[in-house]
Amino acid sequence: MMQLAVEHIGLAARNPIALRQWYAAVLGAREVFTDGKTPPAFLLALGGGLMIEIYPADSARAQPGDNRLAGWRHLALRVDSIEVAREALIRQGVIFEESIQPAGGGGRVLFFKDGEGNLLHLVERSAGSGGRLPPSTAGGTRAAAHG
Repeated sequence: MMQLAVEHIGLAARNPIALRQWYAAVLGAREVFTDGKTPPAFLLALGGGLMIEIYPADSARAQPGDNRLAGWRHLALRVDSIEVAREALIRQGVIFEESIQPAGGGGRVLFFKDGEGNLLHLVERSAGSGGRLPPSTAGGTRAAAHG
């Protein structure tokens, strides 16, 4: 059987430099590579081994945070405490427009947006849930409950 692990996700940006700065300042991402082009592309390391590749977009939607648009729509960041993480992000200027919600498969989620309006959320799960969900519930509650 093939062994797979997520190394990075790609994020096309209107302004790669500004978005790189947002992820570094707000989420503590560390730059591990830049291609030096104009506009540049970056590979940023987040905690837990995940990296984000930020590169120039050719086009953009007016509302990038639309969680119902086909395709990959949000980045979930696992935390031990949503309240602690929320307070730290508020100190970095993040605005939370929604309240904490139940997470599909157990736990809680709290959505917010990055510097370009892309959707992220904090996810807190109990030790028992582990985030290992059956395929029928793996989408979380926001996609189903919130339009």
